Amino acid sequence: MRRLRTRRAGALVSVLALALTATGCQGATEASGTGTTTTVAGAVADRVEPLTDTAAPRLPVTVGSADGRKVTVGNARRIVPLSGGLSEIVFTLGLGDRVVARDVTATFEQARGLPVVTRNHDVSAESVLSLTPDLVIAETTTGPQEAVDQIRAAGVPVLVVKPAAGLADVGPRIQAVADALGVPAAGRELTKRSQDRITAVRKAIPPHADHPRVAFLYLRGSASVYLIGGAKSGAASLIEAAGGVDAGAASGLGKDFTALTTEALAKAAPDAILVMSKGLESVGGLDGLVKIPGIAQTPAGMERRVVSVEDGVLLNYGPRTDQVLRSIVTQLYGDGAR
Repeated sequence: MRRLRTRRAGALVSVLALALTATGCQGATEASGTGTTTTVAGAVADRVEPLTDTAAPRLPVTVGSADGRKVTVGNARRIVPLSGGLSEIVFTLGLGDRVVARDVTATFEQARGLPVVTRNHDVSAESVLSLTPDLVIAETTTGPQEAVDQIRAAGVPVLVVKPAAGLADVGPRIQAVADALGVPAAGRELTKRSQDRITAVRKAIPPHADHPRVAFLYLRGSASVYLIGGAKSGAASLIEAAGGVDAGAASGLGKDFTALTTEALAKAAPDAILVMSKGLESVGGLDGLVKIPGIAQTPAGMERRVVSVEDGVLLNYGPRTDQVLRSIVTQLYGDGAR
């Protein structure tokens, strides 16, 4: 998320922020709209696909940071990206061999063996500094701020990038990272590749698609967290790109998330439900999902039409977003998606 790691006041949202650091699983639940479901293994590849012709970084460079600072990057031999989405970008730019640590949400295969420098959703400044990085890449939601300040005070350049909120952020985030790493041409190449692939997926949506109403639910059954996404959840862009309508936003939910109630579900009236894979697991799978009050009475619950995507990639809005979108389209429309 997505990216759903912003610190928010209130106990309910604090639980959400902590739980969202969980990693994704390797399968997805496909609903055909006929009342049956199957498991789709590897719906989103567990590996990123790096560019193969990235030139050596041309440094030093000075770039603007999303926190209003100017950041000068003198070397990029030891990089620490502090979110899963940022890690994906660095690796896909072809510079993964320079990454020396990862955030807990960087779960793709190439990054999995790296040391983790976050606890829950908090950065450990001591862990980061022990790896003597040349550059730390963070998001405006990265915290605690004291840890980020400590890293900067130690003389390490810290580039801050705006978190992703939708498909329009894919290219700017890639280019911001590429520029800071001294590979602007690779950023343009990866941006074009990503946008071309997203366009290709959108063209594959069946012409007879019925623009289903899709509700994004955030679920953590073990913590009794049941939320429905609204206009600011981060999922609307994906749902709309897949030819759907964000049911939460359409029903008037303007915030990011609202407590899930039977009344909210009835008003949203979703034809399909979008969930993260671990969230679905946490409530006992599809059978457990429809036991949540109000779910079984929605068109989605009656048809058991559920779309499931891995936690660690759903809301990244990065180089694998085309795969996320393709998975959503395939699960929404089944064999009708080309």
